[in-house]
Amino acid sequence: MARVYNFSAGPSMLPMDVLKTAADEMFEYGDSGQSVMEMSHRSKEYQAIIDRAEADLREIMNIPDNYKVLFLQGGGSTQFAMVPLNLMNKNHKADYIITGQWANKAYKEAARYGNARVVASSADKTYSYIPKTKREDFDKDADYVYICMNNTIYGTKFHELPDTGDIPLVADISSCALSEPIDVTKFGLLYAGAQKNIAPAGVTIVIIREDLIGNAMDFTPTMLDYKTHADNGSMFNTPPCYCIYLAGLTFKWIKKMGGLEAIKANNEKKARILYDFLDSSKLFKGTVVPEDRSLMNVPFVTGNEELDAKFVAEAKAAGFVNLKGHRTVGGMRASIYNAMPVEGVEKLVEFMRKFEEENA
Repeated sequence: MARVYNFSAGPSMLPMDVLKTAADEMFEYGDSGQSVMEMSHRSKEYQAIIDRAEADLREIMNIPDNYKVLFLQGGGSTQFAMVPLNLMNKNHKADYIITGQWANKAYKEAARYGNARVVASSADKTYSYIPKTKREDFDKDADYVYICMNNTIYGTKFHELPDTGDIPLVADISSCALSEPIDVTKFGLLYAGAQKNIAPAGVTIVIIREDLIGNAMDFTPTMLDYKTHADNGSMFNTPPCYCIYLAGLTFKWIKKMGGLEAIKANNEKKARILYDFLDSSKLFKGTVVPEDRSLMNVPFVTGNEELDAKFVAEAKAAGFVNLKGHRTVGGMRASIYNAMPVEGVEKLVEFMRKFEEENA
């Protein structure tokens, strides 16, 4: 079987160990006589699966007991509404730092429910940097401050969190979840669409401090109230059972790899290989200021659209797929999530070096 190196921003590649285990268990999970795909979410067999997944995630991320872990549906985009509906409930104010398309969409959605304010933005330079903020920049009456911690499209990351004081910090961590250790206690709420670093598309993981649950706006739909899901163990309705099962397999794989410190070291190694080449290349150039570079998403360009297109086409023919950049940036983007082996990045750089020799 020939597998390509998949640099997609999401849905993205999954660890081979996870895929192999899922394949082995496709027709029968344990001695249940059925696939997880067919299993009732009310069965004791499935309850054990979701309980184990939550316990492993809590262990990996060192999630305190006063935080709830929710397995939801609707993708990260549904969180754009759930966050303000549940949290913008005291002063009806929220501060947003706009570092890309997803943060901007979240801000626009929040503005439908209260006074959402843009504190800082990097739109002036195509979101190629993380804007700096100070504690006094934030409204002391804001119910929360919102960031997108890693920007999938533009390849930037908050390496230092904004100082929000006592104001709860909310973060979309969809494209950097489980890529390195994170101090959960610095946040009021974290969420991640699973399709980048955790599982196939279909499940969204929310980690929320308990004191932020139970104060949703009166008109909040039942399914968009965090309390609904917290009170029912993520089973108010039928959850995305198979995606949660696969997320659980990924959590086990991370533990087997040595935890998030080991995962981070591996991710830093991959990123260093690619960024070092880009910094020395005469043809390719990274688009992000060095101090704000993401470990997960690496956009780069040649400066010539026709040459970019030629590179993407030849790369695909050579087994390096989904390298075309987002239309707002152009060029290329290599997403090198946890499951991408070091070998994949090494071979990509080898291909890029050859392409440069032939086209520079």
